[in-house]
Amino acid sequence: MSIALIVLAGALLAGFVNGLAGFGTGLVALGLWLHVIDPILAAPLVVICSVAAQMLSLFSIKPALNLHRLWPFLLGGILGVPIGVMALDRIEVGSFRIFVGTFLFIYCAAMLASRRLPVIDRGGRPANGAVGFAGGILGGAAGLSGVLPTVWCGLKGWGKTEQRAVYQPFNLAVLSWALAAQAQQGFITAEVGRLTLICLPGTVLGVWLGVKAFGRVDDRQFRLIILWLLLASGSVLTVTNLL
Repeated sequence: MSIALIVLAGALLAGFVNGLAGFGTGLVALGLWLHVIDPILAAPLVVICSVAAQMLSLFSIKPALNLHRLWPFLLGGILGVPIGVMALDRIEVGSFRIFVGTFLFIYCAAMLASRRLPVIDRGGRPANGAVGFAGGILGGAAGLSGVLPTVWCGLKGWGKTEQRAVYQPFNLAVLSWALAAQAQQGFITAEVGRLTLICLPGTVLGVWLGVKAFGRVDDRQFRLIILWLLLASGSVLTVTNLL
């Protein structure tokens, strides 16, 4: 299979997951892209496709947007992004992916094994801001801003639309900021632009299909889908870097 087809397939799959779950571009796409393109190209490409996917699917949760709940996540994320971007060319990508993947695998396996999914009703705005800050760092470094906010929103026990109304605009804001920071530091090259043109058709189609699927699941099914997606993503991130 050619490099272009692998890149397009990654964009299509990632777009579908993003349309269905409101996150996951980096978690899905990197599993394919890092086999054929350099990590220094993959990181900004993930951010570009994530921003496009979030903008395309935001309309599906627009009525549920709650700025009062959202702003601590946004503030923390904006503060965390520059730290992640500064670490982009300093971290060892393989070890970083193994760490994130192992965390996701252990957490999701434990949640799926539980007879009753836990709910956390404490922490308030400071905890929300801390989760946003950590998500901003991951977003700036690897386009993985959605991991921690998604896990946290699931633990809060909110419905599927309430969850997406927090972490989806968070992802859009953080990744837009990360994209601007990466462009300022010279990571958006001509080759990234060429790969973006390959990815965008797959991203658009994938998001459209994912949004259609989102409307067909209930709250419990949505939480389980999120956990299984994160488990699979964690497995891919870990295994591909251990082999």
